Amino acid sequence: MAVEGWEDVPAEVRRRHAELAAEVEEHRVRYYEQDAPTVTDAEFDRLMRELEAIEAGHPVLVTPDSPTQKVGGAVTEQFAEVEHRERLLSLDNAMDDEELAAWADRVARELDGLEYHYLCELKVDGLAVNLTYEHGRLVQAATRGTGRVGEDITANVRTIKEIPHQLKGEQIPALVEIRGEVYLPTEAFAELNASLAAENERRQAVNEQREQEGKRPGALLRLFANPRNAAAGSLRQKDPLVTASRPLHMVVHGIGAREGFDIDCQSHAYQLLHDWGLPTARHNRVVGTLDEVRAFIAQFGEQRHSVEHEIDGVVVKVDEIPLQGRLGATSKSPRWAIAWKYPPEEVNGRLAKIEVGIGRTGRATPYAVLAEPVKVAGSMVQYATLHNQDVVKAKGVLIGDTIVLRKAGDVIPEILGPVEELRDGSEQPFEMPTHCPECGSGLRPMSEGDIDLRCPNAQGCPAQIRERIAYLGGRESLDIEGLGYVAATALTQPLEPKQPPVTNEGDIFGLTMEQLLPIRVRVLEPKTGMPKLDDKSGKEKVVPFFANLKGEPKKSATVLLENLEKAKDRPLWRFLNGLSIRHVGPVAAQALAREFRDLDLIFAATEEELAAAEGVGPIIARAIKEWHEEEWHREILVKWRAAGVRFVEESTGDEGPRPLEGLTVVVTGTLAGHTRDGAKEALTSRGAKVTGSVSKKTDFVVAGDNPGSKYDKAVQLGLAVLDDAGFAVLLAEGPEAARAHLGIEPAEPVEEAPAES
Repeated sequence: MAVEGWEDVPAEVRRRHAELAAEVEEHRVRYYEQDAPTVTDAEFDRLMRELEAIEAGHPVLVTPDSPTQKVGGAVTEQFAEVEHRERLLSLDNAMDDEELAAWADRVARELDGLEYHYLCELKVDGLAVNLTYEHGRLVQAATRGTGRVGEDITANVRTIKEIPHQLKGEQIPALVEIRGEVYLPTEAFAELNASLAAENERRQAVNEQREQEGKRPGALLRLFANPRNAAAGSLRQKDPLVTASRPLHMVVHGIGAREGFDIDCQSHAYQLLHDWGLPTARHNRVVGTLDEVRAFIAQFGEQRHSVEHEIDGVVVKVDEIPLQGRLGATSKSPRWAIAWKYPPEEVNGRLAKIEVGIGRTGRATPYAVLAEPVKVAGSMVQYATLHNQDVVKAKGVLIGDTIVLRKAGDVIPEILGPVEELRDGSEQPFEMPTHCPECGSGLRPMSEGDIDLRCPNAQGCPAQIRERIAYLGGRESLDIEGLGYVAATALTQPLEPKQPPVTNEGDIFGLTMEQLLPIRVRVLEPKTGMPKLDDKSGKEKVVPFFANLKGEPKKSATVLLENLEKAKDRPLWRFLNGLSIRHVGPVAAQALAREFRDLDLIFAATEEELAAAEGVGPIIARAIKEWHEEEWHREILVKWRAAGVRFVEESTGDEGPRPLEGLTVVVTGTLAGHTRDGAKEALTSRGAKVTGSVSKKTDFVVAGDNPGSKYDKAVQLGLAVLDDAGFAVLLAEGPEAARAHLGIEPAEPVEEAPAES
């Protein structure tokens, strides 16, 4: 029976509404109930917002069974039903600053004249869970479900180590419902999918044998699409032992029904939850203005990938509990809170083909080419890394798949995995090539146990030469303005002259303006990357790279030559790192420069002498000797010396013992006064060893804003953790002053027993 006024809605609008409602409902079921979405969160949000817009313009279309009126998903028959004492709501979203400001204006109007604050917290991309404690004992755990009724997952939740079975403290209430998100850390998610893929490989081998014997093949395991679905799938296991085997975590962010206590502010409630032994978030912040909210959003928009779990936005709440009650809620969302959503970082695309690129050390890296560019994290991308042939197998991607693509910060986008439900049978497996795509040399592992295949033609492979020159000019090496990837390509692979001016690193410091001006390169189409054709001749369009159309030097040519001259006096470790010796990165290069202070002495040293340097070891030592045994490598050094490159680290002669000698320090998070590289250089220049992992041997952990799991491990091990102020004390006054800054008493000196006569 049609609702009154339904016939007044245009037929086209009714049709679109029905289509959208059916599509959104299908995606809801896949997301909440099957843990197997076929669209990204961003696409789901887009569809839902279109549906909401139609219903806002035609309220007669709003019915109780519309997806816009539902919270979460239905309850499956696999688990018993649980009725929540207090309803769990979902949050409305703000997709831009205009929508955030509109929400804040509504709050201000409703609370006119009253003082209130905003509570900002990270929106964890996990599974909403409700914990019920009676007299401090965990009696029940349930999923959000429909918001009123969820699934009983108590046995599984009890396996999560950080969720207490008994609350601690003195003010334990008779009853309390605690809300939070169960999540899988991003690193653990990658390891879980890799283990599932490895098990599939084993099962596939068994299946091939079974097929040869005429037996029915066994089922393969499904890889998870993202950490949220991995967490949901892990919590919905029939066997709690499977849940226990997965490193699930929880962060609590709210209180539902309660008896025996009152709370005045949400932020005060978090302190109470922490005192009871529950896992609360470290990054929450109470602020007084909308501009401060915006600053919090911007900060974690830049730092979101240093958090140990996935976040897809920031939740903004009115902090005062009585005012939350005054603002009230709609049928599905509280009016006192909103979720700011960051631009999508996971999107779907079609994998058209997989190509192989060759890196500066010859490593062959497969990379995905999408059929069409897609927008992710604010930029258009068409290529994504797949690391090596084993990773392609582990991720289970086939050419022709619809894949999930992620771009984390400014790094190269990567493929998370396929959307298997959308396969139609036309997809094809990837075969790793046997030969280098640029020089034709046979690809092979360069040492026993090496997973990666490499091109052995280091001297003549165009790809390796191009990549090495680009790295030499990069920030981790000589940091030469004007010698980026495009310039490196022009210098090593020009169309004219036929013989490029740079055949290896040795040619860089001898470049002249006469060599630069004739260089000509192809013009590429920005959308396709294919050569652009000249409108008149129909041939490939070719233009000078370092000269203008009159043949005069461009500013880029002058800048490059000036900066090459300045780079001749860079610190010794930068030259050593810029030689692209396998296994020798910035840390090892700095250690060697400190120890030997002369490039000639480094190459003249024995393997044992090199390995004895702090942070070097036998593998790096062997790699250095093998590099120097190549005659063409030694010729690079000869050319550099002839061009005036300085190979000796100057010493003042009165340096004395360095203040941080012998210390092992880990740097994590964002520091206010230093970049990450700057902090490491400040430490190593004073003699400290900077490592990437926290252990009992670590002397200090320098933790800036948003430090992540390294901070957690440091606290767990009881290590000395320095903030910005403490780090400044360490650099200026040394380790004892830094420990005193933390309130750590110096250890009593231990008297040695007299030697026996």
